Amino acid sequence: MQIAQYVGGRQRIVKHVGSAHTEAELGVLLQRARELLEDPAQGVLDIGVEPTPPVASLVRPSRGPGLFDAPQTAPGRGRDGPGRVVSTDSRALFEALAGVFTSLGFDAVGDEVFRDLVIARLVEPTSILDTGRVLAELGRKPASEKTMRRTLTRAHQDTYRDRVAALCFDHASSRGDVSLVLYDVTTLYFEAEKEDDLRKVGYSKERRVDPQIVVGLLVDRGGFPLEIGCFEGSKAETATTVPIVKQFQNRHGLADMVIVADAGMLSAKNLRELDEANLRFIVGSRVTKAPIDLESHFRWHGDAFTDGQVIDTLTPRTGPNHENDPALKAEPL
Repeated sequence: MQIAQYVGGRQRIVKHVGSAHTEAELGVLLQRARELLEDPAQGVLDIGVEPTPPVASLVRPSRGPGLFDAPQTAPGRGRDGPGRVVSTDSRALFEALAGVFTSLGFDAVGDEVFRDLVIARLVEPTSILDTGRVLAELGRKPASEKTMRRTLTRAHQDTYRDRVAALCFDHASSRGDVSLVLYDVTTLYFEAEKEDDLRKVGYSKERRVDPQIVVGLLVDRGGFPLEIGCFEGSKAETATTVPIVKQFQNRHGLADMVIVADAGMLSAKNLRELDEANLRFIVGSRVTKAPIDLESHFRWHGDAFTDGQVIDTLTPRTGPNHENDPALKAEPL
């Protein structure tokens, strides 16, 4: 009885347990080998599979008489042949994602095909024609292509987005507050030759010339999604902020919250509209792109800042910037 492992395609003996001459000795050595293989520091994955006992004796019986005669096997029964893998799938992954889908309350939509499409999209984003392969690899029997397309149409007509957005808001508000939200945008391009009403050529962060769409996402402070919007590919990032924020505000009846965004939201029109809607905002931008009301501070105090430093400035409403004169060190009251 030996414990061996395969390294580089070759067998290497790790431990010699002993030699057995009888069934009793073999059982003792097998138990000893199992104890040596068990690692107290390593957990065991409980997948509900019990080891199958051997069909026949592991020790070849001797030709002559012995103390332990080999049991007579029934006619037609012998040692089973080697195992053969029929198919493999990632069913555990599907069940884990389905559990998250259920825990978020998305089962309230009541559409299993929609759930399968969402999970397949998370595992491997691909075309609707190839989604069946992804679901089959997950151990799920896929619906037909026509059923998948009808599901997507139904999801659009029955306003699945509004229902899912309400469930996301309930989940986020139950584990914390949504008084502070973060917003950002990205672009998704399509390998299409012609534009349409939605897919248009616009500014691409990947410097592509393919038709694209602009996607805006609003999340809570933990990164959980709350609101999503889709815009034409030629639409500027600054023009997507206010529509998404107002859509989220009107959907849930919110009156006060703080919007956090990057330099893409840094436009006078956006900030004015957010201010008129009684919404507070935090805008992040590079120091080199700071507004002109910091010019005086840069000249007299430099552009080096400490963590958490707050600078009070005066921003003119209209006309020339007489309030912040770079020639004067003292700021007006």
